[in-house]
Amino acid sequence: MADSISRRIAALEDREAIRDLISRYGPLADRGDCVGAAALWTENGIYDVGGYGVHHGRASIQALLEGEAHQGLIAGGAAHVLTMPVIELDGEEATAWTYSCVFRHIQGRFEPYRVAANRWRLARTRAGWRVAERVHRMLDGDQAARLLLALPDT
Repeated sequence: MADSISRRIAALEDREAIRDLISRYGPLADRGDCVGAAALWTENGIYDVGGYGVHHGRASIQALLEGEAHQGLIAGGAAHVLTMPVIELDGEEATAWTYSCVFRHIQGRFEPYRVAANRWRLARTRAGWRVAERVHRMLDGDQAARLLLALPDT
């Protein structure tokens, strides 16, 4: 019984740590903390951003966020909003699924700019949970985005 309770508590702690990790991305990206946002990934992590290429490693992810497209977006006013993740734990690894919406400020109001499906593969590291891979696809009718949302059976 105690072993069962310990496992359940550990799973809850893992889920909460993963939620916290994913939730940090938006505020870091929106305030322009490119180093902090890239640090959410493992050293060799991958960020596959539909329309913006596949970025391997923290340095490449940081460069993406330091680039003209992202910097121009946040300079005009932007909010990266992520939904609560669905999380599947598997020992030292996990998979999470979220929706994301980037809002941009245009002429005194906010409008949706990018609405996407996301699949996050996560790994437990010495520093805690980190993103091993994030695949981001626009929900523009493309089947690739719908396939990303294939959740495990419950």
